[in-house]
Amino acid sequence: MQTCWIIYNGSLTHDKFLDQALLLKEAAEKKGLQAILVKNYELLMNVHESLSARPDFVVFLDKDILLAKYLKNAGIPVFNDPSVIEICDNKAHQYLELAKADVPMPITIIAPKVYPEFTIMHTGYYEQVLQILQLPMIIKEAHGSFGQRVYLIETREQFFDKVEELKGVEYVFQQFIESSRGRDIRVNVVGGQVVACMHRQSATDFRANITNGGTATEIILTERQKEVAIQAATALNAEFAGVDLLFGENEEPLVCEVNGVAHIRNIYNVTGINVGDAMINYILSKIGAVVI
Repeated sequence: MQTCWIIYNGSLTHDKFLDQALLLKEAAEKKGLQAILVKNYELLMNVHESLSARPDFVVFLDKDILLAKYLKNAGIPVFNDPSVIEICDNKAHQYLELAKADVPMPITIIAPKVYPEFTIMHTGYYEQVLQILQLPMIIKEAHGSFGQRVYLIETREQFFDKVEELKGVEYVFQQFIESSRGRDIRVNVVGGQVVACMHRQSATDFRANITNGGTATEIILTERQKEVAIQAATALNAEFAGVDLLFGENEEPLVCEVNGVAHIRNIYNVTGINVGDAMINYILSKIGAVVI
């Protein structure tokens, strides 16, 4: 019997992280696999010793990138690849790659590195950003999940306060898409194919994330929305991706961001589709196993 490890972060106590792992375990067991849930700290990364036990593959549901690299270095297939998890976890790096592939997205400016004890406040740099993007705009920290560390900046005072607060932090400035205020689409892409999607909407927040109080409903994607979601996942070499699409001018899709460790419970609740089934099928086809 083939074995897979489903790795999640054991330090995060919210049930959603275990729940994510359980959905993947259910999908794996339906295919006759022995699926073992593993908390990231249960694996000792002793770089001088080989693993005492090893699975046929790993589904990596965490952002512990060093652990993912450790397992890959041990010759174990890891999904997503650690390089994908790493680039998706840093939005600044992600936008560089998306732009290189001409993926449609809001106008984005990556903030320069400014050390905490210094400032570039009077150099004219920030005035250039304001002139290009105008207000309101989005300031988004490079690291953050569930819509956290994303700020809607509506006044010059807010703008200058935030850039001073973020000295020493990687972040980006981004065009605010007014036509998508409080609404977006989550698209789950597996192996270059759209497998599930949902429309998210919030009446109280500029972000549509369900974690922030948004609600979700089923949606039928246009061909262009499918094309852009797949293009974004492909640009990052993401075999599994949760692509968030905004509604641009004339409803044209724009990529808000790509999640390399996308949660799948909410989309399951809305659509009845366990994205984990498609993930496991894809992995088995990739490693040459027979898909039941």
